[in-house]
Amino acid sequence: MTSRRELVALLVLVLGVMAWSWVEPADRLTWWLEALPVVIGLPLMLFTVRAFPLSPLLNRIIALHMVFLLVGAHYTYALTPLGLWLQDVFDLSRNPYDRLGHVLQGITPALLARELFIRLQVVKENGWSFFLAASVALAFSAFYELMEWSAAMAYGAEAEHFLAMQGDIWDTQWDMLLALLGAVLAQVVFGGIHRRQIREFERGPHE
Repeated sequence: MTSRRELVALLVLVLGVMAWSWVEPADRLTWWLEALPVVIGLPLMLFTVRAFPLSPLLNRIIALHMVFLLVGAHYTYALTPLGLWLQDVFDLSRNPYDRLGHVLQGITPALLARELFIRLQVVKENGWSFFLAASVALAFSAFYELMEWSAAMAYGAEAEHFLAMQGDIWDTQWDMLLALLGAVLAQVVFGGIHRRQIREFERGPHE
Protein backbone atom coordinates (compact mmCIF):
# COMPACT_ATOMS: atom_id res chain seq x y z
CA MET A 1 0.00 0.00 0.00
CA THR A 2 1.29 3.45 -0.87
CA SER A 3 2.58 5.36 2.15
CA ARG A 4 0.86 8.60 3.10
CA ARG A 5 4.09 10.50 2.51
CA GLU A 6 4.34 9.24 -1.06
CA LEU A 7 0.69 9.99 -1.75
CA VAL A 8 1.19 13.56 -0.55
CA ALA A 9 4.34 13.91 -2.68
CA LEU A 10 2.51 12.66 -5.79
CA LEU A 11 -0.42 14.99 -5.09
CA VAL A 12 1.87 17.99 -4.66
CA LEU A 13 3.67 17.09 -7.89
CA VAL A 14 0.45 16.86 -9.91
CA LEU A 15 -1.05 20.02 -8.41
CA GLY A 16 2.20 21.92 -8.99
CA VAL A 17 2.34 20.90 -12.63
CA MET A 18 -1.36 21.73 -13.01
CA ALA A 19 -0.81 25.23 -11.63
CA TRP A 20 2.10 25.78 -14.01
CA SER A 21 0.15 24.29 -16.92
CA TRP A 22 -2.85 26.56 -16.33
CA VAL A 23 -0.85 29.79 -16.64
CA GLU A 24 -0.81 31.15 -20.21
CA PRO A 25 -1.22 27.90 -22.16
CA ALA A 26 -0.79 27.93 -25.91
CA ASP A 27 -4.54 27.47 -26.37
CA ARG A 28 -7.13 27.62 -23.57
CA LEU A 29 -9.68 25.32 -25.26
CA THR A 30 -6.98 22.71 -25.84
CA TRP A 31 -5.98 22.99 -22.19
CA TRP A 32 -9.46 22.08 -21.03
CA LEU A 33 -9.80 19.24 -23.52
CA GLU A 34 -6.40 17.73 -22.70
CA ALA A 35 -6.54 18.30 -18.93
CA LEU A 36 -10.12 17.05 -18.53
CA PRO A 37 -9.07 13.52 -17.43
CA VAL A 38 -6.96 15.08 -14.66
CA VAL A 39 -9.70 17.50 -13.64
CA ILE A 40 -12.10 14.57 -13.28
CA GLY A 41 -9.71 11.85 -12.15
CA LEU A 42 -7.82 13.64 -9.38
CA PRO A 43 -10.86 14.54 -7.24
CA LEU A 44 -12.22 11.02 -7.78
CA MET A 45 -8.97 9.51 -6.51
CA LEU A 46 -8.95 11.81 -3.47
CA PHE A 47 -12.54 10.86 -2.70
CA THR A 48 -11.86 7.10 -2.86
CA VAL A 49 -8.32 6.93 -1.44
CA ARG A 50 -9.45 5.73 1.99
CA ALA A 51 -12.15 3.33 0.88
CA PHE A 52 -10.17 1.83 -1.99
CA PRO A 53 -6.47 2.75 -1.99
CA LEU A 54 -4.55 1.80 -5.09
CA SER A 55 -1.23 -0.01 -5.34
CA PRO A 56 1.99 2.05 -5.31
CA LEU A 57 2.75 1.10 -8.92
CA LEU A 58 -0.65 2.26 -10.12
CA ASN A 59 -0.51 5.51 -8.15
CA ARG A 60 2.86 6.33 -9.70
CA ILE A 61 1.71 5.46 -13.21
CA ILE A 62 -1.42 7.60 -12.82
CA ALA A 63 0.62 10.53 -11.49
CA LEU A 64 3.05 10.22 -14.42
CA HIS A 65 0.15 10.11 -16.86
CA MET A 66 -1.44 13.19 -15.29
CA VAL A 67 1.81 15.13 -15.55
CA PHE A 68 2.16 14.03 -19.16
CA LEU A 69 -1.36 15.24 -19.96
CA LEU A 70 -0.85 18.58 -18.22
CA VAL A 71 2.41 19.28 -20.05
CA GLY A 72 0.70 18.49 -23.35
CA ALA A 73 -2.25 20.67 -22.35
CA HIS A 74 0.05 23.63 -21.73
CA TYR A 75 2.01 23.51 -24.97
CA THR A 76 -0.39 21.48 -27.18
CA TYR A 77 0.93 18.06 -28.16
CA ALA A 78 2.33 19.19 -31.50
CA LEU A 79 4.44 21.91 -29.85
CA THR A 80 5.65 20.15 -26.69
CA PRO A 81 9.42 20.78 -26.30
CA LEU A 82 10.24 17.18 -25.35
CA GLY A 83 8.49 15.94 -28.47
CA LEU A 84 10.21 18.52 -30.65
CA TRP A 85 13.56 17.43 -29.23
CA LEU A 86 12.79 13.77 -29.96
CA GLN A 87 11.62 14.73 -33.43
CA ASP A 88 14.94 16.45 -34.08
CA VAL A 89 17.13 13.73 -32.53
CA PHE A 90 15.47 10.87 -34.42
CA ASP A 91 14.70 12.89 -37.56
CA LEU A 92 10.98 12.16 -37.33
CA SER A 93 8.34 13.61 -39.61
CA ARG A 94 6.17 14.74 -36.67
CA ASN A 95 6.29 15.52 -32.96
CA PRO A 96 5.96 12.09 -31.26
CA TYR A 97 4.65 13.39 -27.91
CA ASP A 98 1.11 12.46 -28.90
CA ARG A 99 2.25 8.91 -29.76
CA LEU A 100 3.87 8.52 -26.34
CA GLY A 101 0.66 9.78 -24.77
CA HIS A 102 -1.35 7.04 -26.42
CA VAL A 103 1.07 4.40 -25.14
CA LEU A 104 0.33 5.74 -21.65
CA GLN A 105 -3.35 5.73 -22.57
CA GLY A 106 -3.00 1.97 -22.88
CA ILE A 107 -0.79 1.42 -19.84
CA THR A 108 -2.88 3.28 -17.25
CA PRO A 109 -6.35 1.86 -18.00
CA ALA A 110 -4.94 -1.67 -18.37
CA LEU A 111 -3.24 -1.65 -14.96
CA LEU A 112 -6.25 0.02 -13.34
CA ALA A 113 -8.66 -2.51 -14.86
CA ARG A 114 -6.37 -5.40 -13.90
CA GLU A 115 -6.20 -4.22 -10.31
CA LEU A 116 -9.95 -3.74 -10.06
CA PHE A 117 -10.70 -7.11 -11.67
CA ILE A 118 -8.41 -9.00 -9.31
CA ARG A 119 -9.10 -7.16 -6.06
CA LEU A 120 -12.89 -7.10 -6.58
CA GLN A 121 -12.72 -10.74 -7.68
CA VAL A 122 -14.39 -10.05 -11.01
CA VAL A 123 -12.02 -12.56 -12.59
CA LYS A 124 -9.14 -14.58 -11.24
CA GLU A 125 -5.54 -13.60 -11.86
CA ASN A 126 -5.00 -15.54 -15.07
CA GLY A 127 -5.14 -15.13 -18.82
CA TRP A 128 -8.63 -13.70 -18.61
CA SER A 129 -7.50 -10.79 -16.43
CA PHE A 130 -4.73 -10.06 -18.95
CA PHE A 131 -7.11 -10.22 -21.92
CA LEU A 132 -9.89 -8.20 -20.29
CA ALA A 133 -7.52 -5.51 -19.01
CA ALA A 134 -6.10 -5.08 -22.52
CA SER A 135 -9.66 -4.99 -23.89
CA VAL A 136 -10.63 -2.25 -21.43
CA ALA A 137 -7.61 -0.19 -22.48
CA LEU A 138 -8.48 -0.61 -26.15
CA ALA A 139 -12.12 0.30 -25.46
CA PHE A 140 -11.00 3.41 -23.57
CA SER A 141 -8.76 4.37 -26.50
CA ALA A 142 -11.70 3.99 -28.89
CA PHE A 143 -13.87 6.08 -26.56
CA TYR A 144 -11.20 8.80 -26.51
CA GLU A 145 -11.07 8.82 -30.31
CA LEU A 146 -14.84 9.34 -30.31
CA MET A 147 -14.33 12.24 -27.91
CA GLU A 148 -11.81 13.76 -30.31
CA TRP A 149 -14.26 13.32 -33.19
CA SER A 150 -17.02 14.96 -31.10
CA ALA A 151 -14.73 17.88 -30.28
CA ALA A 152 -13.91 18.30 -33.95
CA MET A 153 -17.61 18.30 -34.82
CA ALA A 154 -18.43 20.78 -32.06
CA TYR A 155 -15.49 23.19 -32.34
CA GLY A 156 -14.26 22.70 -35.90
CA ALA A 157 -10.81 24.12 -36.59
CA GLU A 158 -10.55 25.32 -32.97
CA ALA A 159 -10.08 21.70 -31.88
CA GLU A 160 -7.17 21.08 -34.25
CA HIS A 161 -4.57 21.17 -31.48
CA PHE A 162 -6.59 18.66 -29.44
CA LEU A 163 -6.77 16.24 -32.37
CA ALA A 164 -2.97 16.47 -32.84
CA MET A 165 -3.17 14.64 -36.17
CA GLN A 166 -0.27 16.63 -37.65
CA GLY A 167 -1.34 15.69 -41.16
CA ASP A 168 -1.43 11.92 -40.58
CA ILE A 169 -4.60 10.39 -42.09
CA TRP A 170 -3.97 7.20 -40.11
CA ASP A 171 -3.61 9.00 -36.78
CA THR A 172 -6.66 7.34 -35.19
CA GLN A 173 -5.47 3.85 -36.13
CA TRP A 174 -1.96 4.55 -34.83
CA ASP A 175 -3.37 5.90 -31.58
CA MET A 176 -5.43 2.78 -30.91
CA LEU A 177 -2.60 0.44 -31.90
CA LEU A 178 -0.17 2.19 -29.55
CA ALA A 179 -2.71 2.06 -26.72
CA LEU A 180 -3.11 -1.69 -27.24
CA LEU A 181 0.66 -2.19 -27.32
CA GLY A 182 1.00 -0.13 -24.14
CA ALA A 183 -1.65 -2.25 -22.41
CA VAL A 184 0.06 -5.50 -23.36
CA LEU A 185 3.57 -4.23 -22.59
CA ALA A 186 2.54 -2.87 -19.18
CA GLN A 187 1.14 -6.21 -18.07
CA VAL A 188 4.18 -8.10 -19.32
CA VAL A 189 6.75 -5.74 -17.79
CA PHE A 190 4.98 -4.77 -14.57
CA GLY A 191 2.89 -7.91 -14.05
CA GLY A 192 5.15 -9.40 -11.37
CA ILE A 193 5.51 -6.31 -9.17
CA HIS A 194 1.85 -5.43 -9.68
CA ARG A 195 0.84 -8.94 -8.57
CA ARG A 196 2.94 -8.68 -5.40
CA GLN A 197 1.53 -5.27 -4.53
CA ILE A 198 -2.06 -6.45 -5.05
CA ARG A 199 -1.42 -9.35 -2.69
CA GLU A 200 -0.35 -6.87 -0.01
CA PHE A 201 -3.99 -5.76 0.26
CA GLU A 202 -4.97 -9.31 1.22
CA ARG A 203 -2.54 -9.19 4.16
CA GLY A 204 -3.93 -5.92 5.46
CA PRO A 205 -2.39 -2.41 5.82
CA HIS A 206 1.12 -2.05 7.17
CA GLU A 207 3.78 0.61 7.38
